[in-house]
Amino acid sequence: MSQRHAIVWVDHSQARVLFIDTEDVEKSIIMPKEHPHLHITSGTVGSGKAPEDQRYYHAVAEAVAGVSEILITGPGQAKLALFKHLQRHDPAVAEHVLGIESADHPTDGQLVAHARHYFRAKDRMLGI
Repeated sequence: MSQRHAIVWVDHSQARVLFIDTEDVEKSIIMPKEHPHLHITSGTVGSGKAPEDQRYYHAVAEAVAGVSEILITGPGQAKLALFKHLQRHDPAVAEHVLGIESADHPTDGQLVAHARHYFRAKDRMLGI
């Protein structure tokens, strides 16, 4: 199935990628290799944050490669980390990101409905 639109809901534990065309929806779930948990001890050096899993973000980039319009959503900072990764490592994919929005934990149906509304409005704005 050739996809024109994709919505990516991403946090640090998974990415749900929904490919949407006029009639069908195809779903892919991408998981990081492992979800690190840091234990902070008083007097230790470091930020207390786990480093971003670049392989995870690259797997998401590979999943949406070739999609003409992408919307990235999610509850925290992972959506911005994903976009920064795309800009730095996968600029051809980053060019197709139309928007980045906050979204708590919607169902797949809610994501599809939001994406269809979003892309329809963008297409009208662009005269497509």
